[in-house]
Amino acid sequence: MAEKLDKVSVIGLGLIGGSLCRALRDSGFASRVVGCDRNAEVGEQALALDVIDGFETDLDLALSGAELVVIATPTLAAAEVLAEVLVKLPAEAVLTDVASVKGNLVTAYREAREAIEADDTLSLAGVAEYVPGHPIAGSERSGVEASRPDLFDAHRVILTPLAEGDAEALALVRRMWEATGAEVVNMTVAQHDAILAATSHLPHILAFALVDALSRSELSDDIFRFAAGGFRDFTRIASSNPVMWRDIALANREPLVQAIDEFSQHLATLREAVANGDGEALESTFSDAREAREDFIRKQQR
Repeated sequence: MAEKLDKVSVIGLGLIGGSLCRALRDSGFASRVVGCDRNAEVGEQALALDVIDGFETDLDLALSGAELVVIATPTLAAAEVLAEVLVKLPAEAVLTDVASVKGNLVTAYREAREAIEADDTLSLAGVAEYVPGHPIAGSERSGVEASRPDLFDAHRVILTPLAEGDAEALALVRRMWEATGAEVVNMTVAQHDAILAATSHLPHILAFALVDALSRSELSDDIFRFAAGGFRDFTRIASSNPVMWRDIALANREPLVQAIDEFSQHLATLREAVANGDGEALESTFSDAREAREDFIRKQQR
């Protein structure tokens, strides 16, 4: 049996951070799971909901004695938090995160290391190991009140270990996610950000754009009055946190712009088929899409 950690600290107690705290407590992964959030009311709510063992608004107190620290703040804020944590966390600890964009965080980590190396008052040897991570799980709901311990069960978590990273640190972060019931896979930072741009970030952009466009139509009252299940299912993710998705879109802008451009070209082809009354082209596209989605569903059920 793997050794139980004394303390895990989770910085940011939203849906993902709160759910991770719940899952780690339920699994017995650590003796204490401590939350840290600038908003004291969030901490009080997390304690009342039995999400965490303890809470700190002070980052130094939250990090003290922690063997593993998880940054679970919004994507753009995570880069700033990472740089702040890095100079406070002892080398014995391991640092990871849950952000859905990895490139900006890896850049922030390396820039912070360079700054530490250039500062005579700081020691690079004291810099904690960093293992970037991203759980492929979530909900259109947000906040610690939406957290649940089974959020990651049977879901994948992607780790993007750095070439200069430590194997033991990687193993620890893998073990943490496996304790939540997740399946853990490794890939490169670039591969992760491109895949997530296409499979997660683009669909959210499309859902937000569709609902916004229809809400501005002269027929918007009737459109929303008579919209049925298909519209509800397709646009469900437009109920997601706008600030969080703004940050994700900006953090992953280059892969996301490429995904938008590729989709726009495909949509233009479909528009031409509709305008030209080309039923054969439409049916071929729809059939290919249906087959691809059914294959996706079959793979998900294995």
